[in-house]
Amino acid sequence: MTTKIAFLFPGQGSQTVGMGRELAERFPTAAGTFAEADEACGFPLSRLCFEGPEDDLKLTENTQPAILTVGVAALRVLSEHGVQPALAAGHSLGEWSAHVAAGTLQFADAVRAVKARGRAMQQAVSAGQGAMAAILSLDAAQVAEACAEAAQETGLVVAAANLNSPGQTVISGALAAVERATAIAKAKGARRAVMLPVSAPFHCALMQPAQEEVARVLGSIAVAEPRFPVAANVTGGLVTTADAARDALVRQVTGAVRWVDCMQTLVAAGATSFVEIGPGKVLSGLLRQIDPAQKALNVEDSASLEKTLADLQTTAS
Repeated sequence: MTTKIAFLFPGQGSQTVGMGRELAERFPTAAGTFAEADEACGFPLSRLCFEGPEDDLKLTENTQPAILTVGVAALRVLSEHGVQPALAAGHSLGEWSAHVAAGTLQFADAVRAVKARGRAMQQAVSAGQGAMAAILSLDAAQVAEACAEAAQETGLVVAAANLNSPGQTVISGALAAVERATAIAKAKGARRAVMLPVSAPFHCALMQPAQEEVARVLGSIAVAEPRFPVAANVTGGLVTTADAARDALVRQVTGAVRWVDCMQTLVAAGATSFVEIGPGKVLSGLLRQIDPAQKALNVEDSASLEKTLADLQTTAS
């Protein structure tokens, strides 16, 4: 049996103080990755990852390069152990990590770019004006209906932002419209509708100023042909060219993260093993909800690395 590995990279929200520290202490490749990120950022991003403070790590313009760096550090250690993917996907910010893995983007360029992306996303909407909410146990079509009704009633923006699993859709938009959409979703039978503690309404039309900044930044750096296909959040399909990669990374700022479609695309493309790379196991949990037949391993420290290497060896033998 041939093992076809897909790498998965998490997005914002998976950060924790201390992430990556043990990898950097154990593996020179990981330590070098953090040093490279520090130089690219112009400040000790590594110290922020390892020691916090948490409030600074949670700032979007810091969170994005921090999660990217932890993912690439783990990726490089895994690569040193001979593990190479055939496919990849990343959730929101994670799509940038996936393109670093594919060689589409140089790491230092990506670090600077996502720092600018984070800053632009934070500045696109004034604090308190936007919101996001998770709608649980209501199908995506009914969530879309709730958003459309709320937008019509309020005259404000609200739309599905993350189609995470069959039972979990996150919506995003103007605060009043999001609140109205959650009430409508509950009336339609949602088990829960929870406002999320986020700093801005990501992945909706209110992010248009940030999308324009991301387009400008991507236009100023080298984008290469991916070495392997990467699933695009905005379409759910596979990206195989530099132009398509750049277009997908720009459009995802205002577009929905079609994570269910991304995972189904990787399975259809023949992925037999999934490895979540970076902090946390959020994507592993979503994959179980999307396709219970699939199992995701993860790499975020030396213990999870050793377990994943052993599991992949067993699968391949």
